[in-house]
Amino acid sequence: MNNTPANTASVDEQHEFRRGWAVVLAAMVGIGMGLSPVPFYTIGMLAPELHKEFGWEFGAIMGGLPIMTLGVLIAGPAVGLLSDRFGVRSVALVSVVLFGLSFMAFALGNGSIVMFYLTWALMAVLGAGTLPITWTRAVNNRFDTHKGLALGFSLLGTGIFGFLVKPLTAWLIADYGWRAAYCAVGALPILLALPIAYFGFHDVGSAGAGRLERNAADAARVASAPGMTLAQALRDWRFWLLAVSFTLISFAVGGPIPNMENILKVAGFQRNDVVGLVALIGLSVIAGRIVGGWLIDRFWAPAIAFVMLSLPALACWMMAGGAMSIDSARFSILLIGFAAGVEYDLMAFLVARYFGMKNYGSIYGVLYGFFALGAGIGPVVFGKVFDSTGSYREILLASAVLLLLGAGMLLAMGPYRRFKPT
Repeated sequence: MNNTPANTASVDEQHEFRRGWAVVLAAMVGIGMGLSPVPFYTIGMLAPELHKEFGWEFGAIMGGLPIMTLGVLIAGPAVGLLSDRFGVRSVALVSVVLFGLSFMAFALGNGSIVMFYLTWALMAVLGAGTLPITWTRAVNNRFDTHKGLALGFSLLGTGIFGFLVKPLTAWLIADYGWRAAYCAVGALPILLALPIAYFGFHDVGSAGAGRLERNAADAARVASAPGMTLAQALRDWRFWLLAVSFTLISFAVGGPIPNMENILKVAGFQRNDVVGLVALIGLSVIAGRIVGGWLIDRFWAPAIAFVMLSLPALACWMMAGGAMSIDSARFSILLIGFAAGVEYDLMAFLVARYFGMKNYGSIYGVLYGFFALGAGIGPVVFGKVFDSTGSYREILLASAVLLLLGAGMLLAMGPYRRFKPT
């Protein structure tokens, strides 16, 4: 099957990364310190502290994630529309600052669960511009031949942050308390992601981009970006197949990760072992980003997705057994993290290949809402099941089935579409 789009010839393969490395770097840091990974990877470390401080149950604490999901469902499509109309740079820069400040606001918690949930909602709305919706549009515009690999590198930030933030948060909690941990982690987007994005994040043809990016060829390519409108995409069965598939997959992959500390604790592992094991999630996410991005550039992406997103079903089945050896725990975590590393760049890649770049932001924004729905509900369901049964067995087995179902659905997507420039 020929996976090369019709306009590939217009792209200089040898110069894609040379011309676009700054955008990839800015996207990597911006996504890594944005709304998508930060609350997700830190809640597992902070939940026990909130439980001790305020007496909240784990299910109630994880309830912040679906509230964030609801905020993303509302704000995500709006961010996509704003990005399509005003450009992704302005949306991303403003949202980075607002997200950092809203995450730091958790440190003001006074024991009111209502205030806790309102903070989640505020963070979701203000921080939606830090989601991959904005960053991946600029990357998609700059890369064609190496689109998958560029997206993989851009989304490495979630894996790198996931690897570093858990031990960082544990150290901050141990030495300075959970409030200081919220403040320190929330300051990272403002201190690191903002300046890098300010100098390095420019969409093709935008003011401030390099001289090469402002030439006539690039301007014409952006102006004639082919693809479907959001209304056309919503009438396309492939859109809804992706929506259902990614909802199931994000539920099954996203559910165990914030609960992984407790899953391992229930399995009999000590705290030091748990901290070391959960850090592997970030490393495996990094591997999934690079390997997955390289593969989808060379082979039909849905087939690659089917293989890489089915393997975590084995991990869920192994963890559902209860007692695990240290090696089986490592293997299970690596499989789940590897799948988590494929999800984001795969969805961005599929939107570009099946719906085009004309209204990429709005189409991706709506699809991301479905993805966020699964990822937001999953951890809560996992927490509720544990609160009621004292075990994760049933929900892990259900997740294994959902992974196989969701990954199998992608095989029906068919060949990539070819769009004529408008």
